[in-house]
Amino acid sequence: MRLSSSVFAAVCLLIELLGIALFLRGFFPVPIKSSLSTKSKLSDLPAEPHAGSSQPNSTKVPSPLFKRVVIVLIDALREDFVFGPNGKRFMPYTRHIVERGSSHSFIAKARPPTVTMPRIKALTTGSIPGFIDVVMNLNSPALLEDNLIWQAKNAGKRIIFYGDDTWVRLFPKHFMEYDGTTSFFVSDYTEVDNNVTRHLDSTLKRDDWDMLILHYLGLDHIGHISGPHSSLIGPKLLEMDDVIKKIHASLITRESEGSLPNLLVLCGDHGMSETGSHGGSSEPEVSTPLVLFSPAFQRKAGLEQPVVVEQVDLPPTLALALALPISQNSVGRLIPAMFEEASLREQLRFLHINGHQLSSLLRDSNPNFHKEDGYEQFRVAEKAHGNWMKLYMEGNASEVLGNMGKKVLKQYLEALQAMSAALSKQLGKYDIYSMIVGMILVLQVLVLLLLAMPEALSGAACVDVPVAPAFLSLPFYLLNLLGSSVHVLVCTSAEASCYFCSLPWLLAFSAILFSSALLCSLVVMAAKWVPLPSSSQPKKSSDWTLSELDVLLLTGTVGHTLSLGASSFVEEEHQTWYFLLNTLCLAVFQDVCRKYFRERRQSSDEEEEGPLLPSTVEEDPTRATFSPTAELGVSVGSEKWLALATPILTLACCRLLRSLNQTGVQWAHLPDLSHWLNSGDHKVFLSLLAVLSLLLIFLLVQRRCSMVSKIALALGLLGVYSYRAAVDNVLFPWQNSSQSVSKGTGEARFVYVFVLGILFTGVKDLLRSQVMSSAVEGRRLKSRGLWEAYSGVVLLVALLFRAHNLPTLACCLLIQTLMAQFIWKKLHYDAAQTTIMHYWFGQAFFYFQGNSNNIATVDISVGFVGLESYVEAPAVFLTAFSTYAGPLLWACHLVCYLSSERDRAVIGGKLQNFSYELWCH
Repeated sequence: MRLSSSVFAAVCLLIELLGIALFLRGFFPVPIKSSLSTKSKLSDLPAEPHAGSSQPNSTKVPSPLFKRVVIVLIDALREDFVFGPNGKRFMPYTRHIVERGSSHSFIAKARPPTVTMPRIKALTTGSIPGFIDVVMNLNSPALLEDNLIWQAKNAGKRIIFYGDDTWVRLFPKHFMEYDGTTSFFVSDYTEVDNNVTRHLDSTLKRDDWDMLILHYLGLDHIGHISGPHSSLIGPKLLEMDDVIKKIHASLITRESEGSLPNLLVLCGDHGMSETGSHGGSSEPEVSTPLVLFSPAFQRKAGLEQPVVVEQVDLPPTLALALALPISQNSVGRLIPAMFEEASLREQLRFLHINGHQLSSLLRDSNPNFHKEDGYEQFRVAEKAHGNWMKLYMEGNASEVLGNMGKKVLKQYLEALQAMSAALSKQLGKYDIYSMIVGMILVLQVLVLLLLAMPEALSGAACVDVPVAPAFLSLPFYLLNLLGSSVHVLVCTSAEASCYFCSLPWLLAFSAILFSSALLCSLVVMAAKWVPLPSSSQPKKSSDWTLSELDVLLLTGTVGHTLSLGASSFVEEEHQTWYFLLNTLCLAVFQDVCRKYFRERRQSSDEEEEGPLLPSTVEEDPTRATFSPTAELGVSVGSEKWLALATPILTLACCRLLRSLNQTGVQWAHLPDLSHWLNSGDHKVFLSLLAVLSLLLIFLLVQRRCSMVSKIALALGLLGVYSYRAAVDNVLFPWQNSSQSVSKGTGEARFVYVFVLGILFTGVKDLLRSQVMSSAVEGRRLKSRGLWEAYSGVVLLVALLFRAHNLPTLACCLLIQTLMAQFIWKKLHYDAAQTTIMHYWFGQAFFYFQGNSNNIATVDISVGFVGLESYVEAPAVFLTAFSTYAGPLLWACHLVCYLSSERDRAVIGGKLQNFSYELWCH
């Protein structure tokens, strides 16, 4: 069947999208949701178990335990900031209450993704958000799911909120009074908290509210700017400690005799990695403190080891403590310490309500709920609870009743833990069968594109897909039989339901039929490319010949693609690129040695045969006219040794950059050179390194620029250093040590002016090259315009990179220059080889920057360089630009290099033809 290239591309795109959608559907499980569309109500609470009696239950609605609740959420508060060795120094009042006061302390584990909006959802709904909420974090819609805030408002409680405006977007009509502050402008860590605290004194004196929520952002912003070990962390924690002291003292003094006690909750939404970011699953990111202050709790005699709980355990605990229903989709379980002062009957009642909610959610979300141990344990505990209630209502006050009640309490706790774990585990289960089917479709389409590419790009622009031979072949029917058998076996024996199995059987078997036909067609198409041995047609030596470098590039690229099928290779992908890059350098070194040593005798023999003939010149028109080392001013004798040194120097640079930034998952927490440079004691070394890096950047970039661009580049790089000095990353020799740290807005905008100027100059030269009458001059202008635009990109990267990463940019430019002058030109690598090499270097430099496949390594602080307020479009652009600066620089260099070499070849050919004509005359 012959298809036009456009129709063929459309069909391939459709199949590719279907395969990717099926894979993602299996990779990202559907969040656990209750089958009920309405929200929980007090009238829906189960009756108290009462075996052997039909009298109405008078304790169906539990009584509240607290009058007022104040929730202080400190963004990015790590547990060691409170419970660690520096807790006494930076949060002395909080540590004193934790050790000697009426409080309960916990380490609350947050589930990834550890970004703000999903954590707020977890703290209010008790559910575990999915990874799609990372994207929604940028523009949070109103939360329609059943949650604690809605339940409190529906019960008539008056709620006041001050802090992160994400709450306002999630709960637009729930607060009696609110004042939101933007959470994305990370350069501000002072006013963003002052805007919250300024309301505190007047609010604490009022009696017209029942719940107060404060969300402080300054600590998180400091972490993004300078990390968890910054000198700014201590003063900020002391500030937060004063806030806790003020609120706690006010709640105690305003408690009246005979009324319910108040509750103060100190928590964090997520932690902070060693680089100051968050979003991943490392221990510092998921461990947050949870401290409950209330006179209702017993005073402590000393510091106790904090108990580990889940962050989703807080919403059901607060809900029942305030006599509110638990959210339908909550997977959390009660924190027993909150209710330890209540009577045994009340404790059992609270646990029974929580167990009924978890068992209902488990029944709705898991078809095999009856096989779960926790579900059966809850039924047993519920029955024992009914027996206990029967004795209790009969007035039995013996010790046997107390022991029986404690046993039922323990059964409830074990059942709650098992059901909560079973519900949480469902989010970590992959639909392997759907993923495999989607992956098979994607791989088949990729192979089809590779095999059909020559036909699609030919003059006929059509593709011949052998569908008829595939349908008439025996393997087609065997594959159909095998696929159908596997499908029936998986869908009838799998314990958990698969999405592909939930599709109609006719649709599923049609997909198997199509996949089998496509696989047979691929085999037929691939057979056409295999040369058959024939006695009448001797095999040409040029058929299917690949150099050692070609084999390395192909196997390395394909091997990396296959390695992404394993999660460990994805987490530590940088190791794959480091290995491939080192191997590439060794292969290039071998090619250089072969050229300059093994072929030296052959070259000497050719020179003895005679002078250079015109035909020889025409084979390489650039050889006589252009020297690849002319731009660097290198003599021909030194050229050989520089070519030999280039792979070795590249290996040395790569090894140095690996030590500069630890990345990945397993070793990201280990100290590296960046930690050493960023410490306050080594600021002088960091300053000197930044100066040397900026000088090297200027020397490497300015060579192909006009004089105006050279001056702009020099001033721009000076502005880069001034910006880093303004934000206290590096030192100026004349800088006053007592000078306050600024935001560097003026210095950054100074650099932006020169970036735009250089880009404008490059674009102007590119436009002028299109209207030049002289082809030679036009190509020269085009080449200069491309390199000037590239220098503007380099200047912008230098501004956005942190001071310790400037050597990464300098090494990138140095490797590009050396490889271009002494490797790609001298060894005559073709465009395909050069392109794959650029791709490898770009991917490696993505990890040299300190990036990883973990969103916690995304540095969002660069999105606000030169901005005084949060503006979404430039913030997103600058963050993405800085994150992918390594691949982007190598892609831009590839375009400039290939364009320059093509123009150089054309100009050299014309000049050489002109010289040849003169020689003939």
